[in-house]
Amino acid sequence: MKNVLNIEHLRSLAKRRLPKPVFEYIDGGAEDEVTLRRNVSAFSNYEILPSVLQKVDKIQTRTEVFGREIAIPLFLGPTGLNRMFDDDAELAVAKAAQKHGLLYSLSTMGTTTIETLAENYSGPKVFQIYIFKDRGLTREFVQRCKDKGYDGLTLTVDTPVAGNRERDHKSGLSVPPKLNLKSFMSFAMHPRWSLGALFGSKLELSNVSHRTEGLSNTSMSLFEYVNGQFDPSISWDDLEWLAAEWGGPLAVKGVMTPKDACSAVECGASGIIVSNHGGRQLDGAPAPIDQIAAIRNAVGSGIDVICDGGIRRGSDIIKAIALGANAVSIGRAYIWGLSAAGEAGVDRALTILAEEFGRAMALSGLNDVKKIGPEHVRKRL
Repeated sequence: MKNVLNIEHLRSLAKRRLPKPVFEYIDGGAEDEVTLRRNVSAFSNYEILPSVLQKVDKIQTRTEVFGREIAIPLFLGPTGLNRMFDDDAELAVAKAAQKHGLLYSLSTMGTTTIETLAENYSGPKVFQIYIFKDRGLTREFVQRCKDKGYDGLTLTVDTPVAGNRERDHKSGLSVPPKLNLKSFMSFAMHPRWSLGALFGSKLELSNVSHRTEGLSNTSMSLFEYVNGQFDPSISWDDLEWLAAEWGGPLAVKGVMTPKDACSAVECGASGIIVSNHGGRQLDGAPAPIDQIAAIRNAVGSGIDVICDGGIRRGSDIIKAIALGANAVSIGRAYIWGLSAAGEAGVDRALTILAEEFGRAMALSGLNDVKKIGPEHVRKRL
């Protein structure tokens, strides 16, 4: 891992290690993948305006999200099905997050239970939640998180139906992955992964399977599952209900406009995660980085605003903070690390981003993350 110099290198290692259908699941987006590409490329439209002679021998990078202090303004966002990429799954990711003093967000679609994570991870943690057709399941999640001391919830609101992820349709990806004529050769050419999948821990959606008939015993399409269980009828009333039910820090993930951000705050949200689900839902949506300034202006200074999507360099974090974000959230960046080398790969991803961030701050003449502001960035004409 010492020779891995950047996040893109981790991506190439993950691609080499994983069977094609599994890698395509991580790497792909919806339809023509315009938004997927734009999430990354949009950062290049912003320039950092450096100051000189600013005493950068000591750099202060610590900040706060969900009421908890973190080492740099970055946290590990929710990603599903982690055991499909490494047998240690979410626990490997959480251990790396704890080592770096960062917050970790467990996904409803994860392969580790709320309780198991809490028993093995003492760092700041939040749970990413959906409003299911069965409100009892959502209420159960809330109580389990209360019982295990989670610091907050993030409600994902951009998945009323599953996005049209054509790569997954072509590969026939199912949960758990199964052999077919399309995938046989790819699985055969990746024996390390295939043997681990065959003889390792069972792949199941651990927080959901006990309430979803047949899910833990059958192989089914991701699209069938999402379309069958997520509730397209949810509204702002459901957010108000969840805020009252939880009674703690609550961020809404999937907000892309100032109007919706203000509505979320009015309904009880304490944070806004500006996200298009990594380009995996609505193709043609704007890049999160392009929405940060407008959303910050709309909600004011007392609300956490998180930029989720497209973070590949430490300098990207500076740009997001300068535009008004409190922090950024990453997904693919650490999942590529998990896929490449388990916990060590996640650790390397976080080390790269932390070192790049500190270096970029020094080169920009910034010695305190709290001093980063709009005067430090401009959009290219």
